[in-house]
Amino acid sequence: MDFEPIYLSLKLALITTAILLVIGIPVAYWLSGKSTMAKIILEALITMPLVLPPSVLGFYLLLAFSPNNGFGKWLHEHLNLQLVFSFEGLVLASIIYSLPFMISPVKSAFGHLPKTLAQASYTMGKSRWQTFIYVMLPNIKASIYTAAVLTFAHTLGEFGVVLMIGGNIPGVTKVASIAIYDAVETMDYHAANQYALILFAITFAIVLAVFIFNKKAVKNPFE
Repeated sequence: MDFEPIYLSLKLALITTAILLVIGIPVAYWLSGKSTMAKIILEALITMPLVLPPSVLGFYLLLAFSPNNGFGKWLHEHLNLQLVFSFEGLVLASIIYSLPFMISPVKSAFGHLPKTLAQASYTMGKSRWQTFIYVMLPNIKASIYTAAVLTFAHTLGEFGVVLMIGGNIPGVTKVASIAIYDAVETMDYHAANQYALILFAITFAIVLAVFIFNKKAVKNPFE
């Protein structure tokens, strides 16, 4: 069995989750504030991957990343960077596709925090940044953990967007979901079952970890 697709899937999921933790938490905090038309439009765009078929999103990302069109052409000409059929393209596509899985739980958690928490912090002389880091984030750690795990698991199982952007290049873009598809296409159900079982085991383990963590967080909300 070739473990390279499993390694690529884990690598893609880890990088995507790490980047979205950095990007998603501040965006979720901003979105949780007073509603404006700009925020409503942005949130609608962020939510689109949840309702769009992956092939539709993948197709438009393929057009956008293509070196023959707009953004992709600019990247190719000025930075010598090609996103189509490359691991870097998979990462960017995965960030866009998994964005709502990171932002939605965290935004909801920020929205349910009592406003008195921040107000008390300000009256004690803490800045907005200090309040965000030392007061707000510790009180939503369970939601952040859940969002990170959901993002990781969702990225791990991507197929449609990954196939459209990355194709099927061994060692570069052939992740586990593509390997399963390939194995089924060639009637190699034994290999497909091996890859599927590994993905199932990993996903089940991390989802189970979420439930265990959240159960402990509910019992000990101030730890």
